[in-house]
Amino acid sequence: MKRKTLIQNIAFGIFRLMALSVVAILVWIIGFLVVKGAGALSWEFITESPTDGMTKGGIFPAIVGTLCLVVGSMVFAFPIGVMSGIYINEYAANNWVVKFIRVMTNNLSSIPSIVFGLFGMALFVNTLGFGDSILAGSLTLGLLVLPIVIRTTEEALKTIPDTYRQGSYALGASKLTTIRKVILPMAMPNITTGLILAVGRVSGETAPILFTCAAYFLPKLPTSIFDQVMALPYHLYVLATSGTDIEAARPVAYGTALVLILIVLIVNLLAGVLRGYFNKKLR
Repeated sequence: MKRKTLIQNIAFGIFRLMALSVVAILVWIIGFLVVKGAGALSWEFITESPTDGMTKGGIFPAIVGTLCLVVGSMVFAFPIGVMSGIYINEYAANNWVVKFIRVMTNNLSSIPSIVFGLFGMALFVNTLGFGDSILAGSLTLGLLVLPIVIRTTEEALKTIPDTYRQGSYALGASKLTTIRKVILPMAMPNITTGLILAVGRVSGETAPILFTCAAYFLPKLPTSIFDQVMALPYHLYVLATSGTDIEAARPVAYGTALVLILIVLIVNLLAGVLRGYFNKKLR
């Protein structure tokens, strides 16, 4: 008995150590960015356009461009992903077709992002004639995160017991009414998790927008969905690699990385508030 208890304590100790290691790595990364990038943060840095080869000025156009791409991709991916998840779990029979769709969805989520970028350039930029634009970039990023939304929605719907569906049917509700009034409100907190994951991935992707919408230096705000934009991930890539004075741009690069992390954190917090709101409505 003592030997089993000792083994159990050792196992739990290893698990705690691994969990703390993950937290420590996260804190180290964020702390590194705060130390290196806090000095570059200022009101001018947030609200002005870049100047002098992007070594001075601010990153406001890149912030606006990133937000445009995030919103555009979610407008495309979230409704289609949620409706696809509802169809697979609630309407489609569990046959080989559905299994094939699940396998293809999983395979789609494992495709490298640069492949999505090339596909987006071929389809949206060239074939459909959208050009290098917010629309082409948003659609490409939407395709990138579509499998995440679909799988998260499907798993969220699976967690709802069938007794709720049967009770709704017994009261005379149709299948559509049951899904809309009973199932979706209960699954929405977990569906929101998929939205958080999708936003987090879209915010930091560089390869898809490299071929579809990102501009190297564009110190102005977009006026339509067919305009090119600067974006924080690509802006950071340019600052850290080529096309400018790397040493002079290093503080700006760290500041840009910190702003990108803060934007993702704020979006996640807002999504967490939304998740809490849906949870409260269920009580």
